Amino acid sequence: MTAPVFVVESFENTAAGGDGRYVLDGPEGRHAVSVKRLHAGEDVVLTDGAGRWAECVVLDTEGKDRLVLRMDSVAEEAPQEPRITVVQALPKGDRGELAVETMTETGVDAIVPWSASRCITQWKGERGLKALGKWRATAREAGKQSRRVRFPEVAEAASTKQVAALLAAADFAAVLHEEGSEPLATAELPAAGHIVLVVGPEGGVSPDELAAFADAGAKPYRLGRSVLRTSTAGTAAAALLLGRTGRWS
Repeated sequence: MTAPVFVVESFENTAAGGDGRYVLDGPEGRHAVSVKRLHAGEDVVLTDGAGRWAECVVLDTEGKDRLVLRMDSVAEEAPQEPRITVVQALPKGDRGELAVETMTETGVDAIVPWSASRCITQWKGERGLKALGKWRATAREAGKQSRRVRFPEVAEAASTKQVAALLAAADFAAVLHEEGSEPLATAELPAAGHIVLVVGPEGGVSPDELAAFADAGAKPYRLGRSVLRTSTAGTAAAALLLGRTGRWS
């Protein structure tokens, strides 16, 4: 899928008529007309980010923010199996957005921000809401850029107890940890169901957190000999899982 992707809230009640014409307006329409400078005859894809999408052809532009399209039908992409969720400990600065961006491009299905005990950054009050908004906006933009029609869900920040509950319900639960761990490359993975992977902070997962996750059924695994930053480890591990489960075949 190489045509540019634009996000719509709904495919209902926004057509310019009953003849398959559809008007893309608002910020997405402005981006298409004034930034992308799309013209008649070019292809675009519309999606709600939740799996529904439509291939469209540009018919015309109106002003600086309205793109008139021909939309013949709406399709739906089923969720892929197994579902992959990455629990991402909160990194410093803008490294959280970097992690979300690359994991989205790679193909993860959900991202759970985690307030680990060794995280320097903690999301509290308005600051936390603003940071969560940035992660969600990053997932949306990266989903468009990578031509996805089902964007990853970015949950609210989770506590260690909440992460443990998520791990307990998973079909395969893993914590990236370099000491005394099995290689993730040889782990026995399910063909379907839910895989949950925990990526700790720069200071590592604390012994208490490891114990809580072990009680929930999660085992520690390592990626390789080198130690990755928290902002890149989830992407590398997700790529390995996507390849091994056949989702990248």
